[in-house]
Amino acid sequence: MVNEKTIYIISGPCGVGKSTLAKKLAQTVKKSALIKGDDFLSMYEETSEPPWDEKLVIMWKHILSLTKTFIQHDYNVIIDIVVEDELEWFCKHFAYLNLKIKYVVLRADENILIERLNKRGDPFLIDRSLFLLKQLQYSPANRKYLYDTTHKQPAEILEDIIN
Repeated sequence: MVNEKTIYIISGPCGVGKSTLAKKLAQTVKKSALIKGDDFLSMYEETSEPPWDEKLVIMWKHILSLTKTFIQHDYNVIIDIVVEDELEWFCKHFAYLNLKIKYVVLRADENILIERLNKRGDPFLIDRSLFLLKQLQYSPANRKYLYDTTHKQPAEILEDIIN
């Protein structure tokens, strides 16, 4: 019997710990590949950068293609990305495969997000982060996937997500 592969999708606002968790997950999960959504948003030269909506469509097509390739080569996939309304579209491409998709939306209290972003030198992301926090946590589609990181350490979050 072939081991069931898993796609881990780690979403949430800026400063919540997506990248830290995704990196630790990739180091913990055997034969895994880490896809960072932000990498696709910074691929353009200034003069050829498409509008934001087009950038997102292109990014998600790349993430889908890479994920399919990694799954075909027997990898578990960890995706570090802000998921707004793409989850259903993405998941339907894997419905025919014997694999698990674990989706989690990390959240934290507003003051914690502000503190984390200031500490890492990204105060310009505060408004975007707070906007995404509200959007993601009040979306009915995300309700059962919310995970509060406010008073948790990365190791505890990692254990909860794996199990």
